[in-house]
Amino acid sequence: MPRQADHDQRRHQIAEAVWRLAARRGLEDVTLRQVAAEAGVSVRLIQYYFGSRDALLLTALEILNSDAEVRGRARVEALGDANTPRGAVRGVLMEMLPLDEERRTRHLVYVAYFVRFLWDENLAAIAADAPPELERLLADLIAWGQREGQVPAGLDPLPEAEILLATADGLQTGVLLGQRTPEQALALLDRQLDRLFTAGAESVKPLTAPDADVRA
Repeated sequence: MPRQADHDQRRHQIAEAVWRLAARRGLEDVTLRQVAAEAGVSVRLIQYYFGSRDALLLTALEILNSDAEVRGRARVEALGDANTPRGAVRGVLMEMLPLDEERRTRHLVYVAYFVRFLWDENLAAIAADAPPELERLLADLIAWGQREGQVPAGLDPLPEAEILLATADGLQTGVLLGQRTPEQALALLDRQLDRLFTAGAESVKPLTAPDADVRA
């Protein structure tokens, strides 16, 4: 019998086909036949592994999120300053920006899923769980910064985490639409982090307008 690794590889192959179609044309008109042709497999094989179209879309999103977590953790760990509170926060937020082809494709897939998030209860549940998890993670990292004397002690970590996530989310959209370059988005993100990680200062610096042509 085929090994479990073979099953996992085949499921991943089919999920990747869903991602490619989603990134190119959205999900509303994607069929099992189109996914099968994109993956180079039969429709019956897709039905064997996933059952229905809705189950396929749901599982493909779960696999995408799992992959993103693994790759994101590896990138954060590879950063030179990942063992500092600011470096760890920056690494997490960088995963939200389309800074390379892999992250750009992933974010385009999320955009394709967005409309379905609004009315599909199963997909909406996955989307609803993601922000709180990220908020708690960033809040914990900010609290670490407070213990290290790098973040003002009087700040509430959770609202600060929410602000950072909202900032990264807006920058992500701007980069995808070509309104900002990835370098400009990173510069704005670093500006916000500089306000928060003040090396023990008693208050956060006021936000000032960045230069029009920012480069990292």
